[in-house]
Amino acid sequence: MESKIEIRKVENQDLDFVYQSICELENEVLDFEVFKAIFNENISNKNNLYLLAENENEGVGFISFHMQNLLHHCGLVGEIQEFFIHQKYRGQGIGKQLIEIIMNYADQNDLKSIEVTTNKRRTENVLIYENLGFGLTHNKFTIYK
Repeated sequence: MESKIEIRKVENQDLDFVYQSICELENEVLDFEVFKAIFNENISNKNNLYLLAENENEGVGFISFHMQNLLHHCGLVGEIQEFFIHQKYRGQGIGKQLIEIIMNYADQNDLKSIEVTTNKRRTENVLIYENLGFGLTHNKFTIYK
């Protein structure tokens, strides 16, 4: 079965797909109303780029990318915040297509770097990101409140 994947900006009607994807990614059910408010704020922010990969009208993956001006880089830096490909579509190059669009967007906007953080429990992601050209250069420390 051959699929025809199209990638476009996330829109309001994509809320349910993105919500279900993030719940699966985080392995928990998130507060929908809080999620919806953050989703609407984030997709309308000019410093964010949210992309959806779809097969016909079925969402199969998405990526969120946030940019900010950082003093220690003297310029714009982008960070991939969420990145999800539905299980049955993994290994088909869809993630690579999404990353390539992010890379082109970063080039067009003269970003100094692109960062991505992955949870330590997702050990397979380290190799995926390295294969996409990312270097494992930093440690990230977290306190949950």
